[in-house]
Amino acid sequence: MSGTQLPANLSPETVEEISERREEPEWLREARLDALEALETLDLPDVIQTPGRRWTNLEALDFEALVDPLDQADETERTSDEGIEVLTFTEALEEHPDLVESAFGSTIDPQENYLTALSAALFTTGTVVYVPEGVDAEDVTIRAEMNSRSLFSHTLVVTEKSSSVTILESIESGEGEARSASESSSGQSPRDAVDAESRYFSNLVEIDAGENSYVQYGSLQDLDEDTYSYTLKRADIDTYGTVNWIEGNLGSRLTRSDVESELNGDSAETKIVGAFFGHGGQHFDVNARVWHQAENTTADLVTRGVLDDQARSVYEGVQDVGRDAWNTSSYQRENTLMLSDESEADASPKLIINNHDTEASHSATVGQVDQEDLFYMTSRSVPPEQARNMLVEGFFVPVLEEIEVEEFRDDLEGLIADRLR
Repeated sequence: MSGTQLPANLSPETVEEISERREEPEWLREARLDALEALETLDLPDVIQTPGRRWTNLEALDFEALVDPLDQADETERTSDEGIEVLTFTEALEEHPDLVESAFGSTIDPQENYLTALSAALFTTGTVVYVPEGVDAEDVTIRAEMNSRSLFSHTLVVTEKSSSVTILESIESGEGEARSASESSSGQSPRDAVDAESRYFSNLVEIDAGENSYVQYGSLQDLDEDTYSYTLKRADIDTYGTVNWIEGNLGSRLTRSDVESELNGDSAETKIVGAFFGHGGQHFDVNARVWHQAENTTADLVTRGVLDDQARSVYEGVQDVGRDAWNTSSYQRENTLMLSDESEADASPKLIINNHDTEASHSATVGQVDQEDLFYMTSRSVPPEQARNMLVEGFFVPVLEEIEVEEFRDDLEGLIADRLR
């Protein structure tokens, strides 16, 4: 039984109007309607629970107040590279109808949970990146601005054999004045309050990585702190394929971010690198998951986060090694640095090993700024605030070093510096 009821402002007529406005094919209209119908029976995504505590309260979200399905607006700039196609979802349906129909829902089941179904039923923006066999592409960017109360997006990336692509995707708020997380007027905790200024953003990303192809997908979320954000990104990786994710989260009031890779081909590889920085009453629920389904597969999960004020975070990392996944390597590290005594963090790294022929490890740490380091720097005449900021910037270096795209690295470094100021 679903913990969330179907909002009264959602109906088959609403979904059909969205589809008709976009002149979509019958198969997509039916997929939307099926997702809408499934909402009444689907559950919200699982969240971490510890004795006496449920860390993320998705049940408190009032989707009837947050979602205005027929009034969605965005400004999205897309840049391409020679030999590949970077299209709006509508353009891709016209130019590559079979490709879109085959890829849509092949990696993420639209009816996986309540939030994926809501997104599949209502999305009005999105991008399709198609990389033909043997093409190497760089400098693909998707920069979106959210200009409505709610916005639902869907991204498809399809790479054929022996191709490669590097993609930078970002989302920020446009119209409407952002307020800081500490300025909630309702008297409730800012992360739990849904008020007249609240927004909702959702993005589903599916990557179908063909044999011997390479994808680096960087995502940067800097929405205003009245926004609730849900993203699910998942890759299906074929033989000798590689998908490397980089996920940066600094915005929104409540962020639920899932980044996942399925290593379905022999010698497939993945790396999931994450960074978050919370302040005020922000809440981050970030998750990295890998399924080793084939032989000789490799995974590396690295996440670093910083919390200040009353911000809190919860992290789950899962490395699942299947019965037929011989000779696999899987590593995981999560570190959270707390700048305030009022901030909170919890981490739950998990190993699920069904094949003994594997190397696997995981670790998670939560701690304050090292006082000895701080004392050393201040004793060398570095002002205390500057010393702390330098230590925080140094804490993020292992994540920044993993970013191959200079533009993405500069963006993330700039946002971290802004937050410290």
